[in-house]
Amino acid sequence: RPLRSSCRGYDGHSDLHVGITNSKGVVYSYDQEGVHRAGSGWEQCISIPLVQPDMWELLQQWDDLLEEFSLEEAWLPHRYEEQQHNCYTFALAFVNRVRRGREPLSKAQFTERFLIPHTREASRYLTLHQELAHRDFYIVPLPEQEQ
Repeated sequence: RPLRSSCRGYDGHSDLHVGITNSKGVVYSYDQEGVHRAGSGWEQCISIPLVQPDMWELLQQWDDLLEEFSLEEAWLPHRYEEQQHNCYTFALAFVNRVRRGREPLSKAQFTERFLIPHTREASRYLTLHQELAHRDFYIVPLPEQEQ
């Protein structure tokens, strides 16, 4: 299942809100009010695949694991702390939980391996989109080349 980061109106400098989806696309995220489950509101996001399609056994258990994880005491509202125990901590802790037996990823490793490649690509797209939105452009299809 993918990790979701909302990009609506993203300026490239502020923090993104992060969540994990279940198999039905419901996003689980954590903030000062606790764990939220949202079936909408994440339409403009970066979706980062975390599980390979051949990991069938994990995919079958994903929803139950995510629901059980989200109910743990660690994710109660009073535990939230903006810098050290936040939505990113929630997502990373869940990823490390499902890695079972493998070395846990640090924040730096997780960021480098999963987030940076996708956020760089999104940043290039958003920059291009902003440039196009603020300039007069006319796009025409290229004529098909003769064979």
